[in-house]
Amino acid sequence: MSAAKVNVGVIGFGMSARVFHCPLISSSPYMHLASVVERHSSKSKDLYPWINVVKSTDELFADESIDLVVITTPNGSHYTLALEAMKKGKNVVVEKPFTITSEEAAELVKVAKETGLICSVYQNRRWDGDFLTVKKLIKGEQLGRLVEFESHFDRFRNFVKAGWREQNDAPGSGMLYDLGAHLIDQALHLFGMPDTVYATVSNQRQLKETDIADDFTIILGYKNAFKAILRSSMLARQTPVLRFNLRGMNGGYRKEYLDVQEDQLKAGLVPSDAAYGVESADRFGSINTDFQGLHIVGNVDTERGDYLSFYNNVAQSVIQKDASNLAVKPEDGYNCIRIIELAQQSSDEGRVITL
Repeated sequence: MSAAKVNVGVIGFGMSARVFHCPLISSSPYMHLASVVERHSSKSKDLYPWINVVKSTDELFADESIDLVVITTPNGSHYTLALEAMKKGKNVVVEKPFTITSEEAAELVKVAKETGLICSVYQNRRWDGDFLTVKKLIKGEQLGRLVEFESHFDRFRNFVKAGWREQNDAPGSGMLYDLGAHLIDQALHLFGMPDTVYATVSNQRQLKETDIADDFTIILGYKNAFKAILRSSMLARQTPVLRFNLRGMNGGYRKEYLDVQEDQLKAGLVPSDAAYGVESADRFGSINTDFQGLHIVGNVDTERGDYLSFYNNVAQSVIQKDASNLAVKPEDGYNCIRIIELAQQSSDEGRVITL
């Protein structure tokens, strides 16, 4: 590691690496995108001419100049690659979901503690502009005591998309491990582990090619009758789609549309662009509440989205060799996977699970 920057090696160069990881790593003032593992091509070099393209993880792990390994491969490989990387002395960032099972997640937590290495999960949606806005409203108590938090992450696709994410035999395929990992992590980040979990997980499309879970509703129960409702469907064609609906003792907040950063990154924008992370006023959420003696009705400016903060935080943790200020800890990854397992168990057994 140089005095100023963390040398990063990325495993895989699919959509996740191209859109969500490499543009942010190369934008961080604390990181240098040094290597990419591509087994059958060198597409990454077209975008980042300075990088070293290697053909195997063994070659990457053997490179003593690499400080941090970013794993963007299919879900089923996350555990083995992260474990091997840490055993080779590398800090790691694992694309969500962290692992397939909580046992695997617990092992990675254990190894990170034993080695003192940085191990994080790419929960970038904590830095969605809408989620940052929700956090600010809750912290400021503008709605009074919160009684219900509803969070949606919906798509519309009534056919099977090519790739492993919708294959029956791909470990960790389906919506629960995909979009569910985001929704669950956001809820746990705000409210901590719940007291109860109730869920329905189903295959609504009934397509011949796949029977993966493409719809779920998860209800996390907390004390004082508070609940967090997490919802995702592959058959949500309504425009605009609901993103957040918060209800409190003094009022409510409703937000539609998804965060803008994914589409911006796909279009080639990077965090240094003035428009990056900025949502237009016509997409702002609405509030109706009583606060400090005033009745407030109107729109709430959406906070600027900031995925780069994830990688800047990881880089600083690696440089300082200190996981105490890591924003997304491996324990967070474990908790998310545990809730995924309990949600599936609740759906299978048709009952509320008490933690």
